Amino acid sequence: MRHNPARRTALLDAAIDVLARDGARGLTFRAVDTHAAVPTGTASNYFTNRDDLLTQVAHRVYERLTPDAPTMAAVHHGPRDHTTLTRLMHELVDRVTAFPSGHLALLELRLEATRRPHLRELLTTRIRADVDANITTHIDSGLPGDPTTVELLYLALNWLILERLTLPDVFPDPHHLVTELVRRLA
Repeated sequence: MRHNPARRTALLDAAIDVLARDGARGLTFRAVDTHAAVPTGTASNYFTNRDDLLTQVAHRVYERLTPDAPTMAAVHHGPRDHTTLTRLMHELVDRVTAFPSGHLALLELRLEATRRPHLRELLTTRIRADVDANITTHIDSGLPGDPTTVELLYLALNWLILERLTLPDVFPDPHHLVTELVRRLA
């Protein structure tokens, strides 16, 4: 196995793009090599098999979707009101939709997880941990709402993001929907 971290990251980013564009069936080592513009066989030097590639792609998608330090710090500063919560939810929708291939790749991974128990376990663990961390952060920050509010926001905003990425003309201006969702749930 090769250990060039920059090359591995480039291959994973290429795999995300391939997965989003071609679906799970199109995710091959050759397709990743082609998209990354590296010699044929490079991906197979970094990933032991397709399951390993899918697992590492899942980790990379979450790495890239994780909010940066200033965004996380903003949760704990300023007023703890609907305005702050609304701003944070808008940031979330904007951040995720700014990385469309990541979210679409994650959807493909979720579909693939219905056929691959190891991937299902990985995604279930990761997503549940993220939801629990969001609940803890939300409650600790003193923002309005309770754990159920966080779970409902998670579910509703994920579907809104899916609509924005796959059928953007259904809700061409989601801004007011995010604002109203926070107002009604919190």
